Amino acid sequence: MDKATRFRLEARPRIPDSLERLHELANDLFYSWDHGVRNLFARIDQPLWQKVEHNPKLFLRRVAQERLDEASQDRAFLAEYRRVLSNYDAYCESEPVPEVTEYLDPDKYRVAYFCAEFGLHESFPIYSGGLGILAGDHCKAASDLGLPFVAVGLLYQQGYFIQSIDAQGHQIARYQSHTSDELPITPVMQDGAVLKVSVPFPGRMLTARVWQARIGHIRLYLLDSHTEENTAEDRELTLQLYGGDENTRIQQEMLLGIGGTRVLDALGIEPTAWHINEGHAAFQILERCRQTMGKHDLPFEAAFEAVAASTLFTTHTPVPAGHDIFPKGLVEHALSPYLEQSGLNFDQIFALGSKDGGESFNMTSLGLRGSRFHNGVSRIHGGVASVMEGDIWPQIPAAENPIGYITNGVHVPTFLAPEWASLFDIQSPTWRSELRDPEYWDFIDQIPDYHYWSVHKALKQQMGEFVVEQLRRQHERNGTGHSVTERMTRQLVSPDKDTLIIGFARRFATYKRATLIFSDLDRLERMLTDPERPAILIFAGKAHPRDNPGQHLIKVIHDLSMRPALMGHVLLLEDYDQAMARYLVSGVDVWLNNPEYPKEASGTSGEKAALNGALNLSVLDGWWGEGYDGENGWAITPRDTRLDPEFRNLEESRDLLDLLEFEIIPLYYDRASQGYSKGWVKRSKASMKTITPRFNAQRMVMDYVERYYHPASVQGARLMANKAREARELAQWKAKVREAWSGVSMSVVGCVDAQCAYDETVELRVEVVLNGLAAEDVRIECLVTPDCTGSHEASGPNRFILEKEGEQDGRTLFSAQVPPPYPGLQTLRLRMYPYHPALTHLLEMGSMLWV
Repeated sequence: MDKATRFRLEARPRIPDSLERLHELANDLFYSWDHGVRNLFARIDQPLWQKVEHNPKLFLRRVAQERLDEASQDRAFLAEYRRVLSNYDAYCESEPVPEVTEYLDPDKYRVAYFCAEFGLHESFPIYSGGLGILAGDHCKAASDLGLPFVAVGLLYQQGYFIQSIDAQGHQIARYQSHTSDELPITPVMQDGAVLKVSVPFPGRMLTARVWQARIGHIRLYLLDSHTEENTAEDRELTLQLYGGDENTRIQQEMLLGIGGTRVLDALGIEPTAWHINEGHAAFQILERCRQTMGKHDLPFEAAFEAVAASTLFTTHTPVPAGHDIFPKGLVEHALSPYLEQSGLNFDQIFALGSKDGGESFNMTSLGLRGSRFHNGVSRIHGGVASVMEGDIWPQIPAAENPIGYITNGVHVPTFLAPEWASLFDIQSPTWRSELRDPEYWDFIDQIPDYHYWSVHKALKQQMGEFVVEQLRRQHERNGTGHSVTERMTRQLVSPDKDTLIIGFARRFATYKRATLIFSDLDRLERMLTDPERPAILIFAGKAHPRDNPGQHLIKVIHDLSMRPALMGHVLLLEDYDQAMARYLVSGVDVWLNNPEYPKEASGTSGEKAALNGALNLSVLDGWWGEGYDGENGWAITPRDTRLDPEFRNLEESRDLLDLLEFEIIPLYYDRASQGYSKGWVKRSKASMKTITPRFNAQRMVMDYVERYYHPASVQGARLMANKAREARELAQWKAKVREAWSGVSMSVVGCVDAQCAYDETVELRVEVVLNGLAAEDVRIECLVTPDCTGSHEASGPNRFILEKEGEQDGRTLFSAQVPPPYPGLQTLRLRMYPYHPALTHLLEMGSMLWV
């Protein structure tokens, strides 16, 4: 029998006048962190709210008219509606916090933030994982602080994939298209039409329309190639996040970097500081150079210095696969039309992205060379990145090159459970304005233990109900027997047991070692299934569709979860997203993270768990290397990276199981008569009060403001002042130094005495062949480092500058009288590097000589 034609029809309701501002609330991602707004929609129709996955715009399209009419007549609902609107209006009308205006006057400064993904809420699926969540939290904190700030990204029609796990444990990736009227976006209009920008691609111009998303005080502009001007193939350029091949990837990044910069130019937005969040957006450097050359009649070299001076580049991964690297031929083909129109030279541009002079183009190298401010995302990662990217500054010690760090933080209002927020409101009502004051958070200790634990238990029960529902849906779809599902969930449906629950939820990349805890399976099984002290492991996360080893890890865990002995003690959830994350981080007892050191750049899921009182059990990598204090969780000490990887895994897995068996499980079940472990509550409180004020997004963003956004704005303005006089001079000076440096040399004149009295000075004299440079083009330093074998301690070497003394036989003499800064034995070292007063970082040239 022929199938009948099927049509889809959506009968949309009319919003009653008394609720007309629901549209406004649905179009502001303020809802992504405000529980009041989300609860308002859920209150109208809770089942529908769950069905549309907490998407307010889709909710307003699908909700029944009678539900809205009932709400418009419900006095209690209207009172709540007015309260939510009052809070929303107060937030929108709030002024920037004083600390922001101290550094960034909104009338003078503005920050532009470029990123390939933004994880703001599960209803807006243009993110895949940590990078996107971090970018979303950055934007939310910028809004909370009142930063003069604008963000730029791409609008993906399908976003990242939706994950299911079949009965054999295989990851299945599927994609779902989203239309603009179900997303919290509106088209950007200019002169009565939708704003569009074009970017030259090989053989054609690619056109993208521009959308905006409102995030409280700030705006996120998104480019979308699905327009009628483009070919069918080009319309799919912004179809998927991290989809397609290398050609798709480089074209997406051209659209983001070049097209995104053109969007801001078309809107008349003139940022003073530009933040490139990971290498995907680094092509903005080229477009800004092109615009600067045209507007200010500058040569490329001067424009490049001016652009770089106002640019910050953040790198997020120490894993080579996390950096976009393209073959030279592909780069030349993709960029040729753009470079031809711009008047830029390919060889010159390619050199900016070349790593170690090779034949491939590294977007991280372009980002680093095209910026003067650079950072990793934790203290450990900053050091790793300095070594990893040291070829940018080849003669500079890695510890001194210009890569710094700002440790990532999470947006507290988004990830703190409302139950904790309500308790804080009672205990210390001003806590929201004290997120950057560690001492303030000692109020946590004043919360009665029983009250504290009752909140955690309630959240744990909510998580258990959520996990049970997820597993039942999963197994029903896969045809798993009812008895299996019951066994799988039996530990969770008995909250009176209060079983210890350990969560592991993150991207399934091999370096994150999801299966490390199973290294000694018999031992782990005994611990998990102990009838007196049982434990549950919950796993969730996606592996990239092309990451077969990562998908294999998912299958391994699935197979283990189906073993009769482990069933109900090892659980695997599919389609990890922000909604699931909120349940897990607020409900588990322990958050597990055991990456291969030092490959965890920062990691923020453990920070979210700590906000909610969970205890971290983690390798001392990323943020935990700074956060762990001995009392607020447990640490796995990473073994020497020079050791055999299998040996390292074995040793670190033994530490992990030892901590579980001898510390964590006994402490959790040490309940005595009160029904909970007072020792556990003490440690949980220590976690919450030490981690919340140090690892939140407001602290992170203010660090960016103070260390990078303000200095970049000032330095960029300085180089562009007086018709870019200093940018021109600096570019010419650097060219002169590069030409001369290989012929520059330095030698010591005479020998330094091996000893002196403590109150005497030591004379240092060197002679230098400057090879055409002037004495003021270089700086010569003496670094004095203590032996440190005695009681005296020093934070670093003392530095003394040698001054020009004169010239002799074509050589320039420099000298200094150095008083010994330390008692006893100390080491003196001499070095020289190029110097110009307009440099952003003293060592940015990457050139240095030692004697």
